[in-house]
Amino acid sequence: MSKRDYYEILGVSKSASESEIKKAYRKLAIKYHPDKNPDDNEAEDKFKEAAEAYDILSNPEKKQKYDQFGHAAFEGGAGGGGGFGGAGMSMDDIFSMFGDIFGGGGGGGFGGFSGFGGGGSNFSRNKGSNLRVRVRLNLKEIAEGVDKKIKVNKYIKCGTCSGTGAKDSSAFHTCAKCSGTGRVTQVVNSFLGQMRTEAVCPDCGGDGKTITDKCKDCHGEGIVKGEEVIHVHIPAGVAEGMQLSVSGKGNAAKRGGEPGDLLVVITEEEHPELIRDDNDLIYNLYTTFPNLALGCDAEIPTIDGKVKVKLEAGTQPGKILRLRGKGLPDVNGYGKGDLLVQVHLWVPNKLNKEEQELLEKLSTLPNFNKSPRENKSFKDKLKDMFK
Repeated sequence: MSKRDYYEILGVSKSASESEIKKAYRKLAIKYHPDKNPDDNEAEDKFKEAAEAYDILSNPEKKQKYDQFGHAAFEGGAGGGGGFGGAGMSMDDIFSMFGDIFGGGGGGGFGGFSGFGGGGSNFSRNKGSNLRVRVRLNLKEIAEGVDKKIKVNKYIKCGTCSGTGAKDSSAFHTCAKCSGTGRVTQVVNSFLGQMRTEAVCPDCGGDGKTITDKCKDCHGEGIVKGEEVIHVHIPAGVAEGMQLSVSGKGNAAKRGGEPGDLLVVITEEEHPELIRDDNDLIYNLYTTFPNLALGCDAEIPTIDGKVKVKLEAGTQPGKILRLRGKGLPDVNGYGKGDLLVQVHLWVPNKLNKEEQELLEKLSTLPNFNKSPRENKSFKDKLKDMFK
């Protein structure tokens, strides 16, 4: 099951301030606190979910990573991993954070918050939906990073009414229900004291005004179907399934609200010769017995072109040669991986008469009648016994 967007969980926009994020979390923490909802597993899950979202969005560094990579930033693909934002938070940590926000001692206590008024949470009038596209990259593009132009079919702002949804500027009336604020307030008495909750006005959808004469092209929605070419920078080192977020490039919102985001999902093209293993690359080198026995130069493909490596005489099948720094860069900038060359012995399927006679003759010679164990020193044989 995929995780919900952290901004959606807290009900704030990407431009929300630190204090707005804290207020939004505080409201959810009160609503779903286990002391207020005993034996309610769903409420406990929502309490943990809100705490996880706050842990990320209240930390500028984590928030920056989340805005760029989404949940993948904390799942090992782009650094971090495990728990909330890689921190491995427990319920005690959540309660401690909860106490810090409310100015108490933390430690899991909840009482003493009588008369808590709502603090004007950040309600978005309208929010455009996110769009998800897949971008296919080859290994060289992943190694170097790349700029892509992506044509996206989406909802865009109506050009006729400039996104207002109205025929002209005079085609509006102030909403009678919310008096133009776009929000309605309700005061509820609870064991915590009086609590004020705010919600988007159901009559005007948060606009604060109603349209009396709608635009003929968008029929009052402020958006129409269209397309846009979006420039996306993809950093070096991204991996299959990683998701990048381009803020504000999703579907336009109705009547001038906040647009959604464009979520770019990475797909890797399979390389004909190189295999990716995290930031390392693997190449399987198949060569003949004479080359291994006598030694030779072998040509190895890399992302930047071919390089030559020397196989020493007597190289054994299964040996791995490491070409340092010839792998892929880390997406967070922590160096580069290596190219691992694994040596394999190629055995011909069929032999002609001359080849068969030569091999039969070789098989009678002393050096071709020893097992690998016989060639080892006494010290190496002891090591094998205790493996």
